[in-house]
Parts: sequence; structure tokens; C-alpha cells
Amino acid sequence: MTAARGALRGLVLPGILSAIGIAILLGFGVWQLERLAWKEELIARVEARMTAPVAALPSESAWSKISAAADEYRRVALQGRFRHDRETLVYTVASENARGFSGPGYLVLTPLELASGASVIVNRGFVPLDKKDPATRRAGQVEGGVAITGLLRMPEEANYFTPENDPAKDAWYRRVPAEIARARGIERAAPFMIDADGTPNPGDLPQGGGTRVSFPNNHLQYVVTWFGLALALAGVFTAYAWQQIGRRPS
Repeated sequence: MTAARGALRGLVLPGILSAIGIAILLGFGVWQLERLAWKEELIARVEARMTAPVAALPSESAWSKISAAADEYRRVALQGRFRHDRETLVYTVASENARGFSGPGYLVLTPLELASGASVIVNRGFVPLDKKDPATRRAGQVEGGVAITGLLRMPEEANYFTPENDPAKDAWYRRVPAEIARARGIERAAPFMIDADGTPNPGDLPQGGGTRVSFPNNHLQYVVTWFGLALALAGVFTAYAWQQIGRRPS
């Protein structure tokens, strides 16, 4: 009996540590379950917006109420004239399955001046490095009134892998309408932008329709991993406790 009591006392600290570890692992698993539900809802919402009928661009008075949660990836239509003199090139790398062009190059962001006098920055699409100069793609610098259909997009958020924009050097790596508007002297600019659809431009450049819609969804794998680790830790402690309790003095 004394040996058994001693063995039980020796299991108190390992038991507490194991319980804490299991609780933490289960907590991570539950968190990943919540993330899984959120990601699946996000994917379904974006797919529904991208396949919904095209809507008119919201009026300027409603721009301040537009948000990523409620409006990003909605299909909208707008009309105006491009201000090619205020074009901004954002460095990017087009995927290999892009239509016709791929590799390093630029996204051509051009203000579209509306009839009201306000402007919306339009991502007209991709051009390769050797087409950086607008003179090399003059056919695509459409003059006069144009009609654009595309996806409403919010400003790109900063991350560790993308350099900060440097307006002083005209070096752009992220699509941030407010920064571009300040650098180009654009007043009454929308706080969002439009990714133009794949309607061909004259001369085939810029190459539109390249919006990347990809939401990695590995949360189920993480759920299995965290819950599996919790189960494994519980099994290890159970085996250890069984061994300690069953041990007899020499």
C-alpha cells in the first residue's frame, strides 16, 4: 500500500503537466475548427459574389461604408475615361497559366475619372518587364470614354514578404489606392480599386482578368494534428502512470 501511495504521489507533477499540455493542444484544435468554419464561409461568400450578376458601382457618397467583409470581390460596372498620364506600375510576377504572358512584370493601375469628377483606380492588368514604357503598348492606352467591368478590391495589406511602397522613387509593390492617389495628385479617389476582367485590350496589353482568388484551407489538417497530439500525450501519460503504479519494490 505504501509503495502504491508513493507511486501515486510521484504522478502528481507529471499528471498536472500532462493535463496542461493536453488542454493547450485541445485549445489549438478547437481554434482551428473555428478557423475552418470561417474559411469555408469566406470561400462560399467570395464564390457567390464572383458569380452574381454585375452591379453598378456604388455612388461616391457610399464609398466610406464599403468594407472587405461586405463588398470585396463583388462584380461591378463603371464608366469614365482613363488618366493614362497618372498611371502607376506595381511590380508583380504573373503565374505561368496567365493568358499569353507570365513571369516578372507590372500591374498597370490607372485612375478612371468618372462623370462626377471622382476617380477609381483600375487595375487594368499585367504587362511584362519589356512593356513597362507606355510607348511600347500604345494601342492599349485607350482614349475617350470606356466601360469597365471587374471585381471590387480593397487595399493590399502589408506582410513580411512584400516591400513597402516608395513613392519618392516611384517604386510600387502593393496596391494601396490612398498612397497612389496622394503620389499622383488624384483628388476624390475611391478607397478601393477595381480589378478589370479579362476583356481584351487593344494590342492585348495590359492583360486583364488575372485576379488571384486563392484561400489556402489547411485547417482540417491542423485540427487532426492538434487533436492527435493531445491524444498521443494522454496515451503517453497513461502508459507511464500504469508502469509506475504497477512497479513493485525490489
